[in-house]
Amino acid sequence: MKIGIYPGTFDPITNGHIDIIHRSATLFDKVIVAVTTNPQKSPLFTIKERMDLIQSSVHSLENVDVESFNELLVNYAEKRGAAAIIRGLRATSDFEYEFQMALVNRKLSKNLLTVFLMPNEKYTYLNSTIVKEVAKLNGDISCFVPKEVYIKIKEKFQELKKGAK
Repeated sequence: MKIGIYPGTFDPITNGHIDIIHRSATLFDKVIVAVTTNPQKSPLFTIKERMDLIQSSVHSLENVDVESFNELLVNYAEKRGAAAIIRGLRATSDFEYEFQMALVNRKLSKNLLTVFLMPNEKYTYLNSTIVKEVAKLNGDISCFVPKEVYIKIKEKFQELKKGAK
């Protein structure tokens, strides 16, 4: 069984991420969307909330699982029996960082491949940070995220506004 790991913070998951997951699900027998933290980011959602949002967004894909991890990615991937790490490339600006990480991962684990997938061109400008910034300023993000995610983001920012008063 060929397993691909799609790691990220997914805070929140966007339609671009969903596009990559759908593409990955056609290439691998099993895709694990692996949610992690990034100490350089302040998440809007907890890991559990992010996992629930991802699960609700990909529930129709039978070969996709959602998990969390908090260790070195290659170690996690090896424990899960993965053949590849899946990474999305939106623009050339992503390439240098992703290429560097792929080389480091290859050095750490000779048997683990990195597969780069480009999302549909309508999502190449999209990332979670932009979605949060637009939502925080009451912009319409309904075309950027699945409906369930849209609802939860609106609720989260309403909670934060109430807490700030």
